[in-house]
Amino acid sequence: MRILLTNDDGIYAPGLRALHKELKKLGDVVVCAPATEQSAAGHSVTLLSPLIVQEIFDENKAFFGWAIEGRPADCVKLALVELLPEPPDLIVSGLNAGSNAGINVVYSGTVAAAVEGAFFRCTAIALSQSYRKPAQIDFAAGAAIARQVVEEILAYKPQPGSLFNVNLPSADLGPPKGLKVLAQNVAPYQESFVRNVDPRGRTYYWLGADYGCAEPHPDTDESALQQGYVTLTPLYFDLTNHRLMDEMKTREWNLGSPRKPD
Repeated sequence: MRILLTNDDGIYAPGLRALHKELKKLGDVVVCAPATEQSAAGHSVTLLSPLIVQEIFDENKAFFGWAIEGRPADCVKLALVELLPEPPDLIVSGLNAGSNAGINVVYSGTVAAAVEGAFFRCTAIALSQSYRKPAQIDFAAGAAIARQVVEEILAYKPQPGSLFNVNLPSADLGPPKGLKVLAQNVAPYQESFVRNVDPRGRTYYWLGADYGCAEPHPDTDESALQQGYVTLTPLYFDLTNHRLMDEMKTREWNLGSPRKPD
């Protein structure tokens, strides 16, 4: 099996290194990841500057992959279009430091890299490790669990272009209670900004670190994650609101002349 591994925390991130070690048990792994951290980059791509590519080698001087001075989606696009001699059988993005459940899917560079792979009709999986205390992140243990989830997904024999978002619970909750396949939580998150003044007297705001969802919708990825479960959410990148579209099609749309009041 040929596996393309990427992330948004950067090619030197410990989560990627731990996952690389585990995925090698499943097949040949090549890395194409950002040269620097790109957290919350979303699905942005680079248009107005070149993508600098550098080959990276491991401690044994064996080829490890490519570091790209770009976004996570750039890395996958460049790998599939230019760098890889043949398409991979699987694209994996992670292991991200922090969950990408709920509306974080929209902001996440980790998920965006997987979405980019699904655009190209590759099976793609985004993997994230939730934490409540950063010093306690055990990426080796998380990567071992993540690899088992990948094996379970592959055993399901998903169709080409299938896209999955996987989140692992915080390690301080103990061993995972199991895996649940659930929908994405869409309850709002609590956010705050820290206001301060820089040395030149200018006011600035910095997004606070106490970002979270205190009241997630029941039976969603966020609620199960907080209860100690691994969550698996199949995603799709069609953003069309089909219900509203069908409803609006029943209306007569009038251009070129003033509409009479209803």
